[in-house]
Amino acid sequence: MSGTVNDMLSRLAGLFALGGPVVLLLVGLSVIALAVVVYKLWQHATARVGRHVRLRAALAAHDRGDGATAQDLCATSRSHLAPLAIAAMAAPGDAALLARLEKEAESNLARLEGGFRVLDSIAQVAPLLGLFGTVLGMIDAFRALQDAGSAVDPSLLAGGIWVALLTTAAGLAVAMPTSLALAWLESRTARERDFAELVLARIGRAVAPARQDAHSGLVAANA
Repeated sequence: MSGTVNDMLSRLAGLFALGGPVVLLLVGLSVIALAVVVYKLWQHATARVGRHVRLRAALAAHDRGDGATAQDLCATSRSHLAPLAIAAMAAPGDAALLARLEKEAESNLARLEGGFRVLDSIAQVAPLLGLFGTVLGMIDAFRALQDAGSAVDPSLLAGGIWVALLTTAAGLAVAMPTSLALAWLESRTARERDFAELVLARIGRAVAPARQDAHSGLVAANA
């Protein structure tokens, strides 16, 4: 086991020696990106993002007029939207409450989107860092070629070029999975925002006709 760890450490040291500080920076960025992605996965799992089976059933029950069942289903749901649905069902037709709940839902979604800018920055900076390392490596390669004078060894130039291109490959290796992870997380959050709007809109539409009918009945009785 220790031999395997030592072998990995020696390979990393060799990689740093070839790529220089740029590779070290890219490794640091990859660690940060991985930490952010793991945290976002845990946060989304805790909030039950995209997993609203009970909440959907509660909305269906609420649309049927079965408020008690809807309340019970929301109470047993672990979705971060369940408390908002319960509050909206408890005070049907309260426009001010629905507006406040919409702001709370947006605040919850903003927390779920936290860290996206970090991932986006890493996805954009990593290829540029790789290109920067390549340019520096090419400068060193051509400088060594110039110092060699007339005794030019083609292997010297070829070796310098592949070492320089190593940083570009490292930058792309960091940027591509980071971009994919960011796109996936953003799509999940966008679908969650649409569902949150749907929940509050359906509750609002469900109670509005009832209030209008009650008002019409009262006017008819007075007439």
